[in-house]
Amino acid sequence: MARTKEFDEDAVLLKAMHLFWEQGYEKTSIQDLVSHLGIHKGSLYDTYGDKHTLYIKALKRYIESFEQKVIRPVKRHMADTGSAKEAIRMMLEMAVLLNEEIPVGCFAVNTAVELAKHDSECREYVLLSWSRVEQLLHELIVEGQQSGELSMSLNVEWLSHYFNNAIIGLRVMAKGITDREKFNQIIEMNMSVLE
Repeated sequence: MARTKEFDEDAVLLKAMHLFWEQGYEKTSIQDLVSHLGIHKGSLYDTYGDKHTLYIKALKRYIESFEQKVIRPVKRHMADTGSAKEAIRMMLEMAVLLNEEIPVGCFAVNTAVELAKHDSECREYVLLSWSRVEQLLHELIVEGQQSGELSMSLNVEWLSHYFNNAIIGLRVMAKGITDREKFNQIIEMNMSVLE
């Protein structure tokens, strides 16, 4: 008879995601994972596979959470305010949101910097994450144009690339800078392209 797992697989995966997000792939050892996750090495391998497989599962979990943590709130904000500009501003502000419950910055951006050049599977998930951001921005800009809030002369594709790049940059900056006023100035400058 198979033994029942004595831990919540998703809760442990979430802990692994936060550890990889904070430390990166190379710096996180199997012993770090065992200690941080509070499970035995055998259980780690049996449930999640090797370190790389666990990292990919953690990265996928991060990308899946994007729907709940970013897409839904931004779309709800757009529906509530009717303002594409305010929804885009919200995305920029979320990029530098400091929250003690999660590591600073972006797990997908960290993965891009550390692994994407040499790991095609990681690169695929990073690009998926970024394409979701661009798709959301694209939708917001189109809605803004249709409502008359944004000029029809604005290039939707270029702007969605531009704002995705701005969000990535802000997420990187948030890892080392806590100057709220500086972030506000950067956000205002980015928003000025919509005028």
